[in-house]
Amino acid sequence: MTAQQAKPEVLRPEVLRIDGVTKAYPGVVANSDVSFAISKGEVHALLGENGAGKSTLVKMIYGLVKPDSGRMVLEGKPYAPAEPRAARAAGVAMVFQHFSLFDALTVAENVALGMENPPPMQALAGKIRSVSDEYGLPLDPSRMVGDLSAGERQRVEIIRCLLQDPKLLIMDEPTSVLTPQEVDILFKTLRQLSAEGTAILYISHKLEEIRALCDEATILRRGRVVATCTPRDVSAREMAELMVGATLTPPARAGKPMGDVALRVADLSVASPIPFGTSLKNLSFTVRRGEVLGIAGVAGNGQDELLLALSGEIRTGRDVIQIDGVGLGDQGPNERRRAGLVSAPEERLGHAAAPDMSLVENALLSGAVRKGLVRKGFIDWRATESFAAEIVQEFDVRTPGTHVAARALSGGNLQKFVVGRELSQSPGIIVINQPTWGVDAAAAASIRQAILDRASAGAAVVVISQDLDELLEIADDFAALNEGRLTPTRPVQGLTVDEIGLMMGGAHGMEVAHHG
Repeated sequence: MTAQQAKPEVLRPEVLRIDGVTKAYPGVVANSDVSFAISKGEVHALLGENGAGKSTLVKMIYGLVKPDSGRMVLEGKPYAPAEPRAARAAGVAMVFQHFSLFDALTVAENVALGMENPPPMQALAGKIRSVSDEYGLPLDPSRMVGDLSAGERQRVEIIRCLLQDPKLLIMDEPTSVLTPQEVDILFKTLRQLSAEGTAILYISHKLEEIRALCDEATILRRGRVVATCTPRDVSAREMAELMVGATLTPPARAGKPMGDVALRVADLSVASPIPFGTSLKNLSFTVRRGEVLGIAGVAGNGQDELLLALSGEIRTGRDVIQIDGVGLGDQGPNERRRAGLVSAPEERLGHAAAPDMSLVENALLSGAVRKGLVRKGFIDWRATESFAAEIVQEFDVRTPGTHVAARALSGGNLQKFVVGRELSQSPGIIVINQPTWGVDAAAAASIRQAILDRASAGAAVVVISQDLDELLEIADDFAALNEGRLTPTRPVQGLTVDEIGLMMGGAHGMEVAHHG
């Protein structure tokens, strides 16, 4: 009894309370009567599958969207920010999944852009140095952002937030671009902030991370709060099943012997067409029918350039890229699609899909060649519509219909559509960059299963991913990109996380073997 009486003393004051918040858009209720609270120093996870309403909820807290009903209370006072500036002034800061930084400006200049009244540049540089040292996030204020790694760019965003001295820090998918070592550094920083009393709202699909870091979790499903839990007391699988409302089965593959070499890359070197990109240097590898080759690497080490070179968006010497023994390095995407190679780039909106085109039109863009959607110069819209509907059906794309513009879909649902569009074309070779980026556990499992099914049916697959768990789950063989160079390919079986970290950090063959 005494223990129970003593308990209220350790209760921490609430920083944010959300009470019965509802937000609807035409055709969809994004949030319905959502309520939860975050206390001082608490790290609170917000979980839910794609389209569950996490983004909308966070946008309301940050002043980007106004709720239709319900109320928010920040430190005991009514809170209804009309815009992000008002949210920041009230002590709410946010690190977005997609960084909003200018490559051609320095770290200090980028930080100044996010401040209402930035101090003189020299004083700001001093502040950046002291805050970055204090929180173990080393950063040089004078460096060009275009020269920074993805992990360092994230530090710029975090330090920009910390200079506001926030009461509540919102982190959206913060580890999707980090190496395991960088994740450890980030978690150390977040624990330090939490110990100092900053409340943290943490959104991620990586459930083991949430178990390691978060004190409490609120789980959304189709816009409603369906459960709350203490992450360290439940398994990642239990959390995933609460999010989905169903039992999950991990991807399984039919054990089949590998076939002949379908894709051969011989001494591929290309200059990056992307500003501040990474040129590829002497890449060579082969992928056989039925094989999944996993290529790891921290963002910005040549992944986009490799996809462009394999898809035909960058052309090379004819025999540098061979499909079934035929040199097609000098041919473009349509010729490579005809030969059986399909690809899905990392950037969903703008590269993989045209934002303002409907799902039907987007299905046509890459499906025209292999699905025969253009006949004698005329588009067969009926066939295109049924192809789009087939993708939506098979890959469980949540959308009011195929007439909807690509930009209207949540990130995860658009990802399911883009990957589904490529996998539905009976490909001989599949190249995908970040297949499950920003996708919830259930959707990720179904995308991975679909990839494994195509491999079992005889496709050669190249999966480029920053998600190591994903690669270890589905790949047969493993290599890592570092500054545009590829390590030798190794079988996944028997690889340790330390060896993988070394390969990602640029250690090649002998060094990895020595460390192993």
